[in-house]
Amino acid sequence: MLSTGLIAIDATILATAVPSVVKELGSFTQFPWLFSVYLLAQAVSVPLYSKLADTVGRKPVILVGVGLFLLGSVLCGFAWSMPALIAFRAVQGLGAGAVAPMSMTIVGDIYTVAERAKVQGYIASVWAVASVIGPALGGLFSQFVSWRWIFLVNIPLCLVAGWMLWSTYHEQVQRRKHRLDFAGAALLTGGLTLIILGLLEGGNAWAWGSWQSLGCFVLGALALLAFTFVERRAAEPVLDLSLFSRRLITTTTLVSIGVGAILIGVTSYIPTYLENSIGVVPLVSGAAVAAITLGWPLSASQAGRLYLRHGFRFTVLVGGVITLAGTVLLLTLAPFPNPWTIAGASFVIGFGLGWVAAPSLIAAQSSVDWGERGVVTGLNAFARSAGSAVGVAVFGAIANTIFRTGGGEQDPHTVEAAAGAVFVAVAVTAALMLIAALAMPPSRVEDVEFAPSAPAAD
Repeated sequence: MLSTGLIAIDATILATAVPSVVKELGSFTQFPWLFSVYLLAQAVSVPLYSKLADTVGRKPVILVGVGLFLLGSVLCGFAWSMPALIAFRAVQGLGAGAVAPMSMTIVGDIYTVAERAKVQGYIASVWAVASVIGPALGGLFSQFVSWRWIFLVNIPLCLVAGWMLWSTYHEQVQRRKHRLDFAGAALLTGGLTLIILGLLEGGNAWAWGSWQSLGCFVLGALALLAFTFVERRAAEPVLDLSLFSRRLITTTTLVSIGVGAILIGVTSYIPTYLENSIGVVPLVSGAAVAAITLGWPLSASQAGRLYLRHGFRFTVLVGGVITLAGTVLLLTLAPFPNPWTIAGASFVIGFGLGWVAAPSLIAAQSSVDWGERGVVTGLNAFARSAGSAVGVAVFGAIANTIFRTGGGEQDPHTVEAAAGAVFVAVAVTAALMLIAALAMPPSRVEDVEFAPSAPAAD
């Protein structure tokens, strides 16, 4: 729960401070990189960490993650330029790539499927607290002190989380030799980086039809294609593509991609939209963002009862419908910026995602044994991070195009138009996520061959 708190607070604390960061460091068009590079580093490192967790154990991996997150936070707090801050966010992302999936994997090891329904309430409470603390701290620091404290505040949290893990979590692991798939990791990183680079810089640093844009997309696609061939022959692939032969794994992965894209689209653009369109202070825009992470834990804490009674697919479908309704409400309200109505739409979206995220993950986790659980959990976390990384790049490309052709990011009408276009893209993503949920195999808890917990763990 302490480790999850690091990621949960980071999910909301930065978005409210973006205008303050841009004011001091400049480069508004580069601000999507603050999210993309973090999420990209998290996404590409998750499979490596997950493979290591299934060979050397969960504890050393999550401790390394907490350490990297601490290092990245310190560096971000002292960043002197936007490129430096972007680079240091990548270090934070490498830490989050270990913390996020390992927290979920450890829960999957220790508790049975029925127990996890209750434990999800505890985990959800972390997000509930973070949903209040994160935006509040982000708004307070950026408005009254300095945005740099949104990173420096992580220092005591990391130290406490690391000490608690070191002293209280014990596991027994059958250690075996392993080979890390560095070629696959390099191709995956390179391919995603090139595509995100093309999306974010196209129309800004160079024209969409220029050789630079075409080169980024073509080389990125070729790298990802080569990645699939390398993974088929790798002794221990960084991303086991054979998992996609299972319908449940494929559909839950697609759902997780949608969750990541929707979440980042809402949390990263609402603060800028409200602050630059009607001039609300960061503290108020933070409250509007907090609504999404208030609705999420509220439904996630009750999701266990629903999937234990009606099955995973039914629960995810309920959440998908609510999420789609929330995104449609958000784009409908876009021409009329108001922090309270936007907060209401955000709450509905979060309430829907709470029914989607945990049940889809638990369904995937519970269909494999201990030796594969880390990989499956890592795949789910990778999908969410990749969805967020590519999603924020796509949304950034849409917004930057409108800013460039309109009156810029300081013109209220242009800001409203850009936000409206981004919210349309978010609604389309929610519709696609609902389609993926419909394709999930209908199964109840008792219908799935659930795996036992870890051989031995405290």
